[in-house]
Amino acid sequence: MTSVVVVGAGIAGITAALHAEANGCAVTLVTKAALGESATTHAQGGIAAVTDPADRFADHVHDTVAAGAAVGDLSAIRALVGDAPARIDELVSAGVAFDRNADGSYVQGLEAAHSFPRILHAGGDATGREIERALVERLRASGVRILEHAYLVELVTSPDRVTGVELLVAGSPALLPADAVVLATGGAGQLYAHTTNPSVATGDGIAAALRAGAAAADLEFVQFHPTVLAAGTPFLVSEAVRGEGAVLLDEHGHRFAFDAHPDGELAPRDVVARAVARTMAQQDGRPVLLDATGIGAGDTSAFLARRFPTIDAAVRARGLDWAREPIPVTPAAHYLMGGVRTDLAGRTTLPGMYAVGECARTGVHGANRLASNSLLEGAVFGARCGDAIAADAASHTWPAVVPQAATAPVAPLDDAAPFTRAALQELMWADAGLVRDAAGLAHAASTIAAWRAQPRAPRTVHEHEDENLLQLAAAVVAAASTRRSSLGAHFRRDEAAFGTHPEHDATAPIRREPLPSTADQRSSARILQETR
Repeated sequence: MTSVVVVGAGIAGITAALHAEANGCAVTLVTKAALGESATTHAQGGIAAVTDPADRFADHVHDTVAAGAAVGDLSAIRALVGDAPARIDELVSAGVAFDRNADGSYVQGLEAAHSFPRILHAGGDATGREIERALVERLRASGVRILEHAYLVELVTSPDRVTGVELLVAGSPALLPADAVVLATGGAGQLYAHTTNPSVATGDGIAAALRAGAAAADLEFVQFHPTVLAAGTPFLVSEAVRGEGAVLLDEHGHRFAFDAHPDGELAPRDVVARAVARTMAQQDGRPVLLDATGIGAGDTSAFLARRFPTIDAAVRARGLDWAREPIPVTPAAHYLMGGVRTDLAGRTTLPGMYAVGECARTGVHGANRLASNSLLEGAVFGARCGDAIAADAASHTWPAVVPQAATAPVAPLDDAAPFTRAALQELMWADAGLVRDAAGLAHAASTIAAWRAQPRAPRTVHEHEDENLLQLAAAVVAAASTRRSSLGAHFRRDEAAFGTHPEHDATAPIRREPLPSTADQRSSARILQETR
């Protein structure tokens, strides 16, 4: 029987584990926190899928391509959109209670850069929590072995493949051999001083994969969410709030989003986030305002409490009444579009190792993720991965995708201050955040190189996380330094110095050279034409 270790317990990891087990594999699911604590649990907005007869698959594909600055992998995007209805049905069978209308049809919301209201949600704004609840129940009822509070230290490799994982379990080292390892460890929001991500998002899987020699791609594309509550502990205010009609205002009451894009508050996230940042800079760093006082038919307070119960509780816990007055918001790091390079079944450049979810780079997000495609990606490619492992094992080939070139090293600074996680987060926010330039990236690269050169011997989970964050920060900065022109979530203020063009119009096609081993990468103009 094929033995599989899945590292991560969000929608991608649990789906992969359940599918692998259903295909006859002996599966162990490892999570570094308690089961149920994942980025999936915190997802508010919903999950995008074509479920309405009036909607079209081609439109969801086109919206995904356009939001991603037209550099996504079209074959991956078509797989994402085409598999979506089956994955929604599977989630419903697992017990996910999506919100429904009186006639039993799904309540569908509209979010930025979508041409149709196709966002399914549960509990108003508790979609991720409901999906995680149902999947955890299904997981506990399955034959999958569950190992909680087990931290991934390293991938174990032989000369030609991955053969297991090295863990810290309750502070003690443990070795778990496997025929196949699936990384579903999420993103790396903790790279930044301001983030919507939970504390577990420290890039562990990506860093371990890089150390083992796996190829990564698109690490320069870090998405910053435009609307995070700027009062008390950062709290995400879902894009669905703007989808329901909330607007962004500067401190003088000007609705500034339309100055940046004709779609205003419903432009792609990268455009809106930068518009918020520019406006904050013009008002000495003070937050902008999200005005939801005019949404809902009649009683705004009742509507907000019903449609967004989680956000409503968080806002009111901070002493704010968003039904009567606008609330302060600011951008924060939210999602990593890049990651470990994979094919459409989660295979990586290392035989026997797979990656799914936010830690993977499937190509579906291009340079900027379309709202509510993240949960969908986890469900679709988690299922594809779980189904593929058994077939790969039976073929005795353990196929892998073609690798890409490694990044050149950077010389360290001689006078770098001692490393702390907070110092790294502030450095990344300042030099590799929403707006970047050569000087800032060079400073970040040399500082990180100096920190990595300082002697350390990690023992605790927190210390291992620090090493992973440092390694991933170096990779993000290197990728951002290499890309000299602005594209999607990667914005260079100095691109004119390199003879490139200013920030692209997010509605216009952008040409990008095909990535190695991506058979269906097309020029953006052709992609947009094909998907209309």
